[in-house]
Amino acid sequence: MSQPDQSKKSRLGLKIALAAVVVLAIGGGGIGVAAANSWLPGEHPSATQTETATPSAVPTTPAATPVTLALSPKTGATSINPADEVTALAENGTVYSAVLKEAATGETIDGGLFISGRKWVSSGPLKFATDYTFDVTTEDEAGNRSTTVSTFTTVPASNEADLAMYPASGSTVGVAQPLQFTFSEPVKNKEAVEKAISITASSGQKGAFRWYSDTLLRYRAEDFWAANTKITVDMKLFGVDFGDGQIGNFNKTDVVQIGNKVEMVADAANLKASIYINGALVKEYPVTMGDERFPSASGYLVLLSDKQRNAHFVASSIGLKPGDPANYGEVDVEYASRLTPSGEFIHQATDSAMPYLGQVNLSHGCIGMSAEGASWVFNNMGTGDLVHVVGSPNETIAPTDGFGDWNIPFAQYAQR
Repeated sequence: MSQPDQSKKSRLGLKIALAAVVVLAIGGGGIGVAAANSWLPGEHPSATQTETATPSAVPTTPAATPVTLALSPKTGATSINPADEVTALAENGTVYSAVLKEAATGETIDGGLFISGRKWVSSGPLKFATDYTFDVTTEDEAGNRSTTVSTFTTVPASNEADLAMYPASGSTVGVAQPLQFTFSEPVKNKEAVEKAISITASSGQKGAFRWYSDTLLRYRAEDFWAANTKITVDMKLFGVDFGDGQIGNFNKTDVVQIGNKVEMVADAANLKASIYINGALVKEYPVTMGDERFPSASGYLVLLSDKQRNAHFVASSIGLKPGDPANYGEVDVEYASRLTPSGEFIHQATDSAMPYLGQVNLSHGCIGMSAEGASWVFNNMGTGDLVHVVGSPNETIAPTDGFGDWNIPFAQYAQR
């Protein structure tokens, strides 16, 4: 029995020894425990291996590229042409909203988006001498928004240019009436202005422009307008740069109607006036015309709009002075129809000249007629009708003394 007891004692001693080893291990810093905890089935940790935990990386979204915004006009700009487009162009994003308005009234100007929402463009014209604000909000690819407020001012009223056309829209005039454009400001960019004025005749006639000065422009066809032609004048001058910062201020379309062809042929050599309507002779009257010192202007003249049932003529207005044999002082005449601003008329001859009708030329350039003849012209001929003077030794009138345009050959007419 002593051997089994000895074996039990030996095994008990071994357990106590092992337990002591474990206690020592724990007291020595837990190396053995750490090694045990790092172990997993199927793994073979070495006695010296130490495992360090690495935290997992958190996914991040790259920051959106900042939006850049280009505005036209630039903020603070002045003297902007009111016909210019106002634009906002976004790079790396889109235009979320755009509001263009008058600073004083808040009135907005329409516009639209283009280029997949990257560009906003105004669609309405601006006004002269007006302050504007332009509020633009952009949005980047991440949905972030940013607002820019811009201001600018359009061309001042002092640089606003206009024109007046003669004859006025809706008028009916004769076949010899050129179109005349009188500008409020000098025109330097003449070609640009001509291109902005489109003239169409229902007769198909083409014409040409002639500049008599920086503010006076005329247009005529190669020959007299065909009877009963309608002339349409389409003027697209809004925003056109006349030069020197002067900007056209309107667009409009005028229509002028041409009537019958009414023509007087006044023959200074044979002292008679023959009147034709559309080529047919309708009236013939004896006349007295300019004498040797003051011969009537020859060539083509055009009746002006000035008609005076009773007119008062003063000799000094044509340079005559007291003591000059040709000085007639002051006289009253009837049925006066003006041919030139310088003083030529068709009118009823004075009582002293009446006996000489058809016999002697003794006027100061006017065409003197009987009461019947002068009243017929007064009542039946009008603005733009043609008077063709033949048989006079005088030169033609200056082109701008009335409308002497037809005395210039058409091949030489166009001029800037």
